[in-house]
Amino acid sequence: MQHFISLAQKHNLLKVIDTPLDVDLEIPHLSYIEVKKPNAKALLFTHPKRGEHIFQTPVLTNIFGSFDLLRLIVQKSPEEIAGQIQNLLKLTPPKTLVQKLTKAKELFTLRHAIPKLHPHKKGTCQANINLNPSLFNLPALKTWELDGGAFITMGQVYTQSLDGELKNLGMYRLQIYDDRRLGLHWQIHKDSNHFFHQYKKARQKMPVSIALGGDPLYTWCGQAPMPYGVFELALYGIIRERKPQLVQSITNPIFIPEDADFVIEGWVDPEQMELEGPFGDHTGYYTPIEPYPVLEVSAITHKNSPIFPATVVGKPPLEDKYMGYLTERVFLPMLKMTTHGLIDYHMPENGVFHNLILAKIDPAYPAHARQLMHAFWGIGQMSFVKHALFVGMDAPPLTDYPAITQYILNRFRADHLLITEGVCDALDHSSPNYAQGGKLGVDATGDEYKRDGLRILEDQELFGKIKALLPETQSIKQYCTQTNTPICLLGIHKSNLSILPRLQALTPLSSHLGILIALDSYKNNLENAYMIIWRVVNNIDAKRDIWIQNGVVYIDATDKGVCDGHLREWPKDTDCSKEIISKLQNMGLLEEDQEFLEKFAILHS
Repeated sequence: MQHFISLAQKHNLLKVIDTPLDVDLEIPHLSYIEVKKPNAKALLFTHPKRGEHIFQTPVLTNIFGSFDLLRLIVQKSPEEIAGQIQNLLKLTPPKTLVQKLTKAKELFTLRHAIPKLHPHKKGTCQANINLNPSLFNLPALKTWELDGGAFITMGQVYTQSLDGELKNLGMYRLQIYDDRRLGLHWQIHKDSNHFFHQYKKARQKMPVSIALGGDPLYTWCGQAPMPYGVFELALYGIIRERKPQLVQSITNPIFIPEDADFVIEGWVDPEQMELEGPFGDHTGYYTPIEPYPVLEVSAITHKNSPIFPATVVGKPPLEDKYMGYLTERVFLPMLKMTTHGLIDYHMPENGVFHNLILAKIDPAYPAHARQLMHAFWGIGQMSFVKHALFVGMDAPPLTDYPAITQYILNRFRADHLLITEGVCDALDHSSPNYAQGGKLGVDATGDEYKRDGLRILEDQELFGKIKALLPETQSIKQYCTQTNTPICLLGIHKSNLSILPRLQALTPLSSHLGILIALDSYKNNLENAYMIIWRVVNNIDAKRDIWIQNGVVYIDATDKGVCDGHLREWPKDTDCSKEIISKLQNMGLLEEDQEFLEKFAILHS
């Protein structure tokens, strides 16, 4: 971590904040806004405080806050890493001498994937050992006003199977309950949770160690979608081309990187659960209070002069934009192996990754796109994807958003949609049932298609016609009217009536519509397409919120409640505190104007 700080300073990618700032809201808000800038830097807070108490440990945020910082950490291109993985996955035997030499070199690098264990040696992370620790001595952040407390947000959570054969590294939020207990937010689909149930069945306590800091690449490995049973630190060894050096925890059998800044050790009683949350998560919404396992802390160790790393999550764009980009590129070869015909894929940042994915394929037969949709929904973490849009080989680059949007809308057909259901991210709030809900697949491969009789109206004329049929309409905005499938956004004043049945009143206007999306007028700026996409893919469940009639697709992206048959709690947005923003501006630490704040919906609208 100290080496990373020196590198970042050398490349002018670090900003040092010597002004004492509070870990409650102040440091998180400043970090949250910084990472949204085009020239974002990592932030080192040398005097973090809580109230009047000033911590001795500096806080480092936005470690993965830009492509420049990402390159600084990884030191390799994603294509080079992906190539290494792809070569390792090729099982065909080499035929020529050159092929044999090349394969031997590739396999030689694989030796780095197996960590080096030092069971009888202490690491630099254990220079200071506290067997009577307090979690309150750590400068953990409270990011959002409604958060249930302070959370550790960049912890590397190390676990192992009951027999000790399988190891796992995950990255989960960790709520500090008191000085010796942490809430472990590992979700039902995660490997740690699979291990947890082994210990629960055996009625044994589960060892867990949480490392903080060290090489930032450890943290990225913790969120990498590796297959079950594969230790994520294998990726570290392949990328760094050296074995991870691990030492055993002081009070449990878990091995952790010897160069971590902090290590929190403990045990989990599988019979004890505690309510965790709320927490403003990477979806840009608060996740609800739910029971999760509890870590009883037995020791905290740290190196001399440690750094406390933290990340801030909420509405995009944030650090997960850059971490997700590396994951996307590195794991493309693996995905290609299980989805024949896949050429490329991309997860737009404002789609919050699992909520929206674009895929380019080479269709070889009828319904090939639909086959690959089902393949996506059956592969590891890809199974969480809610909305998948598939395009053909002739499509523009998936990251050219204006061009790819036009391509899709020129080929969009209501009868080429696949609406199904399956597992979804436990953080998804729009599904009627926890961790399962609707999914939408769009097949935009093939030739262009235009509905007969489509006639586009100007916004004002269309607004008048819609208002006459649907009085709740407050505003409209049309996009992509030059394509074969225009998009019409409606700002709706929603009362206690479900909107989707009300949209049926608009069928007389079918000849003027392609895709119509209803949104709550009080909290959405229809001119801000970036945040509208974020809102729509977060807010809809395909099986409940989409209705198709006369070739027009009607979508209800309003907040849901009992009137919609949605009985789960609908969460609030993660909005910054106006008072904290004003305070940071008055201190001269924040210069962003109102336009910037509105662009990313930073304050409550």
